[in-house]
Amino acid sequence: MDRIDALGRLLTRILRHMASQLNLEIRSDGYVRVNDLLRLNMTTFANIRLSSHSTDDICEAVRRDSKQRFSLLEENGELLIRANQGHTLNVVESDSLLKPILSADEVTVCVHGTYKKNLESILQSGLKRMKRLHVHFSSGLPTDGEVISGMRRDVNILIFLDVKKALQEGMKLYISDNKVVLTEGFDGVVPVKFFERVETWPGRQPIPF
Repeated sequence: MDRIDALGRLLTRILRHMASQLNLEIRSDGYVRVNDLLRLNMTTFANIRLSSHSTDDICEAVRRDSKQRFSLLEENGELLIRANQGHTLNVVESDSLLKPILSADEVTVCVHGTYKKNLESILQSGLKRMKRLHVHFSSGLPTDGEVISGMRRDVNILIFLDVKKALQEGMKLYISDNKVVLTEGFDGVVPVKFFERVETWPGRQPIPF
């Protein structure tokens, strides 16, 4: 892993999970000042120190990120950066960070990827956001070329969300800048009744539930 790739992974960790504990000022839409990041004198990943990097390095890490996990914003002469999704920081607000989905027509596919070892628990209790702010869904299948984030490539179970039913019953759905569909569910859980279907992957065999 070269220094720019390592920087990208460190930025992901800080912007999603660590900004508050590092006393970074983070806005409700997830943005922090790049200059504030560069003042951090810390080593937390791959022995890199943020203060040894430049604004150009951060821009290159954003450009190089294949999952498009970051956004940059220039505002009042300052450069800001945020993670597009995946936060555990309560200061980040869904309505500020993400675009609301108002119609099922806006989402052709909405699928959560998981593993067989987790399925029994999920079918009993629903999909839980765990420590994150949202349950994550991909807007396509793992083999769809335009899908860049929202699902690990090695999943073996697919859970499809009934978007129309979820919206009708008041579940708030959002989409991030890198096309990940996110929801807080109800009290942090997407109940099983909103599952449209469950399949094996890649075999696409239906699983009764």
